Amino acid sequence: MPIYAYKCSACGHAKDVLQKISDAPLSVCPECGHSTFSKQVTAAGFQLKGSGWYVTDFRGNSGGQGGSASPSAPSESAAPAAAPAAAPAAPAAPAAGSSAS
Repeated sequence: MPIYAYKCSACGHAKDVLQKISDAPLSVCPECGHSTFSKQVTAAGFQLKGSGWYVTDFRGNSGGQGGSASPSAPSESAAPAAAPAAAPAAPAAPAAGSSAS
């Protein structure tokens, strides 16, 4: 549940209130009783530091590829198409007359 900052414009009383998003906003000041209690626009209570995470962040030799959004993908598609890459051979189908039982 988010914490909302409220402030009364009549007396200046400020309070942080833990509310559900679906709850109606408070309007009556708990200090002076006037109906001038309103939500304040505040900054987020956390900061995201660092360069962030992206699919290419884990493109080391220790695991699989980071995904198709790698920086080398555009240069490969811009290169002229020479010979197609060799595809692995498909497994041979079992002979029609043989049975595995």
